Amino acid sequence: MLKPRDIYLLDPSRLSPEVIAVAFAKTSRSPESFREIADGLTSTASAQFHERWVVGYGHASVAEHAVLHLAFENVSRLAIEAIENNRLASYTEKSTRYQVFERDGYYTPEAIARSRHAERYHRTMAMLFDTYFESIEPVRAVVAARFPRKPDEDEKKYEARIRSRYIDCCRFLLPTATLANVGMTANARVLESAIKKMLSHPLQEVRDIGAEVKRVAQEKVPTLVKYAEPSEYLKKISNLKCQGSNQEEEPPSLRDPHSMLHALTLVDYDGDAEERFVATCLYRQGGTDYVSALQHAQTMNGAELENVVQNALTGRGDFDTPLRELEHITLTFDCVLDWGAWYELKRHRMMTITPQPLDVRLGYALPRVFEEARLATRYRRAMDAAAETFAAMAADLAADLHDEAAYVFPNAFNRRVLLTLNLREAFHFCSLRSASNAHFSMRRIAVRMYELIREIYPTFARFMRCVDTPTAAQLTHEFFANVECRTMQ
Repeated sequence: MLKPRDIYLLDPSRLSPEVIAVAFAKTSRSPESFREIADGLTSTASAQFHERWVVGYGHASVAEHAVLHLAFENVSRLAIEAIENNRLASYTEKSTRYQVFERDGYYTPEAIARSRHAERYHRTMAMLFDTYFESIEPVRAVVAARFPRKPDEDEKKYEARIRSRYIDCCRFLLPTATLANVGMTANARVLESAIKKMLSHPLQEVRDIGAEVKRVAQEKVPTLVKYAEPSEYLKKISNLKCQGSNQEEEPPSLRDPHSMLHALTLVDYDGDAEERFVATCLYRQGGTDYVSALQHAQTMNGAELENVVQNALTGRGDFDTPLRELEHITLTFDCVLDWGAWYELKRHRMMTITPQPLDVRLGYALPRVFEEARLATRYRRAMDAAAETFAAMAADLAADLHDEAAYVFPNAFNRRVLLTLNLREAFHFCSLRSASNAHFSMRRIAVRMYELIREIYPTFARFMRCVDTPTAAQLTHEFFANVECRTMQ
């Protein structure tokens, strides 16, 4: 007799993550239902299964069925960057756009605390946080004048509407040492890799967090993460030095006073994007191999190619994702953006992102609102202090604080990153981050990316939903008095 369809949840309040993982794994060779399999399992039997098959035989995909939800509280935003360095996990963190952070809420590494730089470090932190708090009301006043309260709007709704606009600006002063909270959802396979990376990290804080994550995770998945250990290879590549490196030279972007206007350079792309896309659409229909499909696409004229692209991309609803065939087209950008924007950029994990080490020589951004609130001098003084403390610690070879110097890096300072992404992710990124409610630091990057894509792929650009946005130059002029202020000559 044919069994009826049955879809149900395996209750994580009754079954441990390791038991659930085994229940799913055993279905490949057992005719029993998932419920029957799970009811026959114990924690001991599940551990033995994982020791044999996941650890012993390397069937690591089984561990993907064991999912954990981890809460990290009072960790530095610099450490959160390391925690979030896992593509196949989900994160939600305390927002610098909507929350005001605590005055003394920053992390002090032991290496700094016992060094001769300790007093200077705390003095710099105090200046940054004092300036942050002193800026909130004056910046709010400027924003409120620009966006007055509507006649039918109560005070609570009005505050909610303008809050992100002024907190958005004040957040430029927050250093990477700022303590925050982040929630992480990951399967045991990803978590094992994450723990290994954290245990191999150059920062003691991150290594300590990795050890704590392993301890906490083993309470629920005692077998699946117990072999996560530091990696000598990861330690080596974290301090990789290449022959011919020009790290001691002045950053190239600072040699040209106009180079930071758009902060994004297209350095590589597929020149035959339309032919590739059309070929994959033909391939999708079946009846041909890819080489033949590409050869056919290459015989089509511009109007014919454009017609296929339009037919494939027209009619997409507001919640429809672009065709996956766009992923066969890739682009690479060299990007310089403030660290606050970088913190949002790294959430786009479909990109391949290679960041350079933090470096104050790339200068810092000055939002225009600080000039309007007559806080620019105070703001610059705080940035200069942070840059000088960063440089002093990084240059002190005896104290060996090169990595810990990054804790004084404010959101305002610039970072250089290399981005490689497919065109489908570019559709998503440009549309999402160019929207009017996006942070202005990210908007100018997203809009500039769209502008560069429009130059090389005008047919595709019509479907990227960015047509009504201001230009990157207009956004830069509107929101920034300067995007590359210099600190030390």
